[in-house]
Amino acid sequence: MYTIFIILAVLVALVFIGAVLSRKQYHISRNVSINASRQKVFDYVKLLKNQDNFNKWVMADPMTKKEFSGTDGTVGFIYAWNGKKSGEGEQEIINILEGKKIETEIRFVRPFPSIAYADMVIESESDTQTKLTWSNASTMKYPINIMLPMIEKMLAKDMDTSLATLKNILEN
Repeated sequence: MYTIFIILAVLVALVFIGAVLSRKQYHISRNVSINASRQKVFDYVKLLKNQDNFNKWVMADPMTKKEFSGTDGTVGFIYAWNGKKSGEGEQEIINILEGKKIETEIRFVRPFPSIAYADMVIESESDTQTKLTWSNASTMKYPINIMLPMIEKMLAKDMDTSLATLKNILEN
């Protein structure tokens, strides 16, 4: 019994030491080429309510309660949510470079408080093809930061799924 306790204590200590030594910040960026004009892509993604149609995280919990404040597609618009699966938080448009970039701040309340920044950068590849780059960056507090590699992998996969859905919407 004493040996099991010592082994568990050592394992817990290793996790906390690992968290001290691990980085706390992440930045994930994914992109997709869409067969549509830059303006069409920009006009669609600048409306946060359109995330209901392509964002895997938003679509994961259809029973989520949503509230909106301000004019969608403009600086200061807030998309707030509260759901069993989706947690609680809000996303605010903090800057728009017309036709080129949408910057948002995401403030999570649940499952744990944190702030992330998500940007969508839209670039013309041709008159009928657009590159959309979606990035997400944040800082995770100790000891949660030990989970960063797992979270980055999950976020990248979910962003790729969401971008594929978005591409399908805008090309059809």
